[in-house]
Amino acid sequence: MARRVNWGLVGTVAGYGAALAVGAFALQWLEYRQLAQTHSTEIYVVLVAAGFLGLGVWVGARLFAGAPARTEFVKNETVVRALGVSEREFEVLEQLAAGRSNKEIAGKLNVSPNTVKTHVGRLYEKLEVKRRTEAVMRARELGMIP
Repeated sequence: MARRVNWGLVGTVAGYGAALAVGAFALQWLEYRQLAQTHSTEIYVVLVAAGFLGLGVWVGARLFAGAPARTEFVKNETVVRALGVSEREFEVLEQLAAGRSNKEIAGKLNVSPNTVKTHVGRLYEKLEVKRRTEAVMRARELGMIP
């Protein structure tokens, strides 16, 4: 047996639904207007900040669009040979650049701390520096390490 649809009831429910939707929209609109009136300064500040953020991103993208991509570091072998830096001294130099102590370097390279001190002293002589930080900076200037 087929059910009969009471179109009058459907129309009434749809009418009430539409009225409730219009009422909810009106209440939301009034709440928005009250919010806009009470917090207008904050809303303007946020809009200006968003505008400057967008401008900054746009300008940054335009300025750095043509920036060259970073290339892989290539060690300057000529300087290494000219200074007479041995392979082991170069390994110690790399560890110095990584910020490791003599004891840590000794453990990493499987040598004694006194051997590391000797290598560090010879690096100071070859690079003509007096401190670890100067040695690392000088090596970077010469293109020995990244």
